[in-house]
Amino acid sequence: MKKVLSAAVLWLLSLTAGAQTVALNTEGQDTAYVENIVSRSQKIVDGLGLTDAQKAENVRNIIANRYFLLNNIHSECDKRKQYAKDSISGAGRRQRIIEGAERRRDAELYKHHFELVSALALYLTDEQIDAVKDGMTYGRLKRDYNAQLEMIPTLTEEEKAQVLAWLKEAREYAMDGGDSKQKHFWFDKYRGRTNNWLSSRGYDLKKERENWQKRIEEAKKK
Repeated sequence: MKKVLSAAVLWLLSLTAGAQTVALNTEGQDTAYVENIVSRSQKIVDGLGLTDAQKAENVRNIIANRYFLLNNIHSECDKRKQYAKDSISGAGRRQRIIEGAERRRDAELYKHHFELVSALALYLTDEQIDAVKDGMTYGRLKRDYNAQLEMIPTLTEEEKAQVLAWLKEAREYAMDGGDSKQKHFWFDKYRGRTNNWLSSRGYDLKKERENWQKRIEEAKKK
């Protein structure tokens, strides 16, 4: 009986979730910025193949609201750092304020990090959520992973798995970046980690890169 009731409750909850309307949280946001973010979010949603218009709108608004939240967190940090640079004379005190602003920013980012996936999970599959993550990080995960496999075709399955795991970790950090520069920074950082690890396993990355370039040039001639 309990199992039947639980299933019924879950079914009703799913219907309720599907019927909800997610509003845009645009308070305090610049009008032009809102238009840009809504457009950017819509492009991500367009790639998901959603046929339910309300669901698609909810997902778009969840993504857009995420951008607004990130903008608020990073803007507040930037304001505190700028205040320290403009108004604090002592170098030591100025640095403490800057570092404190960055710690507060990082704490806020961690506090809200898992909210996006939780909200999207009401409407999307795991594969679709991954597609949203890729859309918010310029598709770097797939591009970098494919490039790594093309550059070193002899990677073992274990090595491929490790490369992919680090790229997924980089993507999680990149999703919280305040701009494209910060997002790309995380993938570049993890690429360095990956290259160091592969070098420690005996790969000559310079030679692998040169051979890869030769293969690309040869393919162009065909």
